[in-house]
Amino acid sequence: VTAGDICAFVGMENIAIGETVSCKTMPKPLAKIEVEKPTVRMKFLVNTSPFSGQEGEFINSRDIKNRLERELERNLALTVEPGQSADEFVVCGRGTLHITILIETMRREGFEFQIGPPSVIMKEGPNGQKQEPFEVAVVECPEEYTGACVDLLGSRCGQMIDMNTSELNGGTTTIKYRLPTRGLLGLRNHMLTATKGTAVLNTLFDGYDDWTGEIKTRENGSLTAFATGQSTQYALKDIQNRGVLFIEPGVKIYEGQVIGIHQRSGDLPVNAVKAKKATNVRSNAEIKVQVAAPKEMSLDDCIEYIVDDELVEVTPESIRMRKNPKASKKRGGK
Repeated sequence: VTAGDICAFVGMENIAIGETVSCKTMPKPLAKIEVEKPTVRMKFLVNTSPFSGQEGEFINSRDIKNRLERELERNLALTVEPGQSADEFVVCGRGTLHITILIETMRREGFEFQIGPPSVIMKEGPNGQKQEPFEVAVVECPEEYTGACVDLLGSRCGQMIDMNTSELNGGTTTIKYRLPTRGLLGLRNHMLTATKGTAVLNTLFDGYDDWTGEIKTRENGSLTAFATGQSTQYALKDIQNRGVLFIEPGVKIYEGQVIGIHQRSGDLPVNAVKAKKATNVRSNAEIKVQVAAPKEMSLDDCIEYIVDDELVEVTPESIRMRKNPKASKKRGGK
């Protein structure tokens, strides 16, 4: 075998990328390849929602654990740690996109599970201070939306490094910021909304630095269902006045499911399965009020949207958001 050849290596276990296999006559190793350490962690949990086990093929903790262990064999930048219980696993990766690709792959393979919101991995500095990962964000947007992008990046403890405008494509502005990885969580959706889908965001890891303080990534609360059943047009036509809906009439929902964005801060429990009572009086009022088209939420959108007391339920057929029952019990206990 010579340099550049592809070969199969058998007979020795636990060989990792970057390690050197040598003979006795020349046992000098080559310089080891260092893989960048993870910066973001997410919790993988067994699905405990009322609809659990209805759509997925692999649903128990043993199946999830075996699948994550197989992923570690080929995904070098990924690490898996045990959680607080046997049904919980902490997956660490190089950003939310890295972990989201694994989630989507497992979903297509028939797995059903829950995931918690992403959080950054902190570390201790040389003087004992708390440090967090930083990244350099490069945003390309039309010149008229430059102000909106600068406001968003500045509100997340970002520091401008460079900004220039090109006359190509009608005037495109390139903005470069250095900001905490925490500030990037949920930023992409807000930026696309502010620029009407024209902004392009790219990021690059830039090392660890001192913690910059609290960053508020979401101001609005959620519309949560407090009854299980099938959503009705009669109920949704009134709920849509309180915010933006994620569902349409005729969808099965359960208690604690997040079905929309509240127009104000704080969560609002709503009854989305309420049906019109049958009477002898005929009316066309219900037909006149139409329910607006729901906001479609992809897996990336859901992960960016949820906060500490919320979970994303992932199945081969559906992606739903729900309130974390454990977090609700803690609040109730306090």
